[in-house]
Amino acid sequence: MDKVIRVIPVIPVIRGNRRRLLLAAAVALTMLGGMQPAQAAAPALLVLGDSLSAEYGITRGTGWVTLLQDRLKQERFDYNVVNASISGETTIGGKTRLPDLLSRHKPAIVVVELGANDALRGLPLQTTESNLRQIVSSAQKAGAGVLLVGMRIPPNYGQDYTEKFFSLYPKLASEYKVRLVPFFLDRVMARQDWFQPDRIHPTAEAQPALLETVWPQLKPMLKRTADK
Repeated sequence: MDKVIRVIPVIPVIRGNRRRLLLAAAVALTMLGGMQPAQAAAPALLVLGDSLSAEYGITRGTGWVTLLQDRLKQERFDYNVVNASISGETTIGGKTRLPDLLSRHKPAIVVVELGANDALRGLPLQTTESNLRQIVSSAQKAGAGVLLVGMRIPPNYGQDYTEKFFSLYPKLASEYKVRLVPFFLDRVMARQDWFQPDRIHPTAEAQPALLETVWPQLKPMLKRTADK
């Protein structure tokens, strides 16, 4: 009796699976083609400041940094403002915190509003200058543009100390080729009613004036949102 050999149809099964895989892939590609690409996150604008930017003594959400976020939206600048300001902050504190802030937020712009607390405590000017140098250079190395916000202080430690402190800001701005707000409180100083009882911190009513002091130097650094 002849031996019957049964041939199992392996090849048709493989071809059938292949057809099903190709069909599934085509469906997936069709679905992907209909999906809109994910919108890129807005670049960060980091404000590294002290109590003047941290809404000290005023209602949360009324400070100049919050007003800045509103202004950016109004003028179609797509930035996410990160307020990393802390009341009482010194340049050493800002220098210490900055590397982590740069790593986490990868800001396109860093606004540096620090130094007043150094001077009010009579800290050595060389230390303040060194810290500001490191802050500016670290931000630039991370690819961020820098806006330096200058300050003046009362002549508690003598006129020489006061003037040398004030001159630090234009000196560093020139050296590192960054934009400068010469004096943050320039539009506020003449209005005593715009200061809290401590005569140091501006009131909520003064916050728009602070923004108007910063804005002319900040605006040229911004990139406008493209029309959709």
